[in-house]
Amino acid sequence: MDASTGTPDDEPGLPGLKATPSQAAPYRVLARKYRPTHFGDLIGQEAMVRTLGNAFAAKRIPQAWMLTGVRGVGKTTTARILARGLNYARAGVPDTGPTVDMPELGLHCQAIMESRHMDVLEMDAASHTGIDDVRAIIDGIRYGPVSARYKVYIVDEVHMLSEKAFNAFLKTLEEPPPHAKFIFATTEIRKVPVTILSRCQRFDLRRVEAPVLRAHLARICAAEGVSVEEEALNALVRAAEGSVRDSLSILDQAIAHGAGMVSAQGVRDMLGLADRARIVDLFEAVMRGAVPAAFAELRAQYDSGADPAVVMSDLAAFTHLVTRLKIVPDAAADPTLSETERRRGAEFSQALSVRALSRAWQILLKAIPEVQAAPRPLAAAEMAIVRLAYAADLPTPDEALRRLRDDAIANGEGEPRPAVLPSSAPEAGPVARMLPPLTDQASPVPARGSSAAQAVAVPMQANSVPARPVPARGPTLATDAGPKLQRFEDVVALAEARRDILLKTALERDVHLVRFEEGRIELRLAAGGRSSLANDLSAALTAWTGRRWIVSLSQEEGAPTLAEDIRAASESRRENAAADPFVREALSRFPGAEIVDVRETASEARATAEEEILGDADAARAEEAESDDL
Repeated sequence: MDASTGTPDDEPGLPGLKATPSQAAPYRVLARKYRPTHFGDLIGQEAMVRTLGNAFAAKRIPQAWMLTGVRGVGKTTTARILARGLNYARAGVPDTGPTVDMPELGLHCQAIMESRHMDVLEMDAASHTGIDDVRAIIDGIRYGPVSARYKVYIVDEVHMLSEKAFNAFLKTLEEPPPHAKFIFATTEIRKVPVTILSRCQRFDLRRVEAPVLRAHLARICAAEGVSVEEEALNALVRAAEGSVRDSLSILDQAIAHGAGMVSAQGVRDMLGLADRARIVDLFEAVMRGAVPAAFAELRAQYDSGADPAVVMSDLAAFTHLVTRLKIVPDAAADPTLSETERRRGAEFSQALSVRALSRAWQILLKAIPEVQAAPRPLAAAEMAIVRLAYAADLPTPDEALRRLRDDAIANGEGEPRPAVLPSSAPEAGPVARMLPPLTDQASPVPARGSSAAQAVAVPMQANSVPARPVPARGPTLATDAGPKLQRFEDVVALAEARRDILLKTALERDVHLVRFEEGRIELRLAAGGRSSLANDLSAALTAWTGRRWIVSLSQEEGAPTLAEDIRAASESRRENAAADPFVREALSRFPGAEIVDVRETASEARATAEEEILGDADAARAEEAESDDL
């Protein structure tokens, strides 16, 4: 065997006789024939090899290793190579200890790689799961190696061991004899107890990257004298998903399928794949909304042997590729992409929005399991195509409203005023609620005795009724005498500023205001209101303002509660919005849509507040002029 390449030498027949077909060596599959025999053969695991080489050179060798990764990345093979490196020795050469540099077969290498060395014991935990199997290892570990440097135990699929078997391993794994080493391999690292993991040095074997795997398959095809097309290599690499063993198994099958010639069409026929160029054509028809053309292309691929579920999966993969090309244009350098995918994918990435691509991805992601489980996969795939085609160019709500506005302008109706607008105003703090600034972040709420368009209020808090603001007439906080409260809404805002949420909520929900003047409040309690509210309010206002406040109960009807005012104003805004022609048109275009909330724009809130302030200033000047005349 040639140790540098991992390929076996030719096996001659008997001396002096020509080998006959019956005497020829039996055929070995490519996954076994090209199995790595030393660290240089391992592809895609350079980080692990470097770590092991440094550990061996520094004589920092742990008692156990845990190898994990997906199927086919070389966990068991790596375990055997590691056992070979631990026991590597050559006849007539001084012993230098464990090494990753193995230029030729050593004294123990052949037996270790063929799993027949007395000091390297392999156990398949999938078929030996019980505590008795582990006890056999524990009983034998006390004896030193027969001929090698270390006694190495390789336990494959270690996650299959029972709980008792794991517990039996703990003490031995913590303090093994100096001559014993453990190598564990598993595909389900999460099923291994953390008590075992903490006693092992862990290596995560990565999926082999597509360019590396592609070059590896090309070398093997050259060594086997097999002619292979570039597109066929790309298809094999995609199907393997980073697993070397899977790629070699599929290549073996493709060679047999093509009678020694591996073509792209042969690989597609063998795996039930669709032509990548035809997938791109199907994608284009779907994203254009051409359902008849998409149906015809899907049927043609189905008639040629493509599995509908595989077609949906390939369509999703191309959608993902277009999205990557839109966000990361350098993704076009992937060597596994065909020229058609690279060129047309770039064109689609320029023409389609991320929104459309994301929506297509979500639909396809849901369609793939539906097609796989459907009794009629082709019909399920066609229905998925219909959903995708009709949703490909569906506008978002803001785009739909913009189109409606443009249509209204084009029809000579003038630019309508949107009555439903989103609000991104952040919630203001308590001080900002007491003194609402005239900023674009104000969220208007009507005040008592004013229309919906004449108020500046505080944004709503979660699980509470919005508090009424102090009117925007300038600061109301006195420097010495405390806040000056000019109306009931000022009292509610002060309670919120003082963080007395219970009192604030009660004032909004349970109080019908009868009369309000400085130092005196007369109110009627709503049904369910607490009887001590008048006394609590009086004590709180006296403490907050430094002046005595008298709060009395009355039997008069009084005004509606603040919460009722808010609900009435909200309903009024909703009705006004529903009567807006623009909103009616939007509701008719989207059956089942409803008005969720109505908010004024921040600019309108500023204008309203400024009008209110100017009106107050005019009133003040008129009052001054009157007093001067007197």
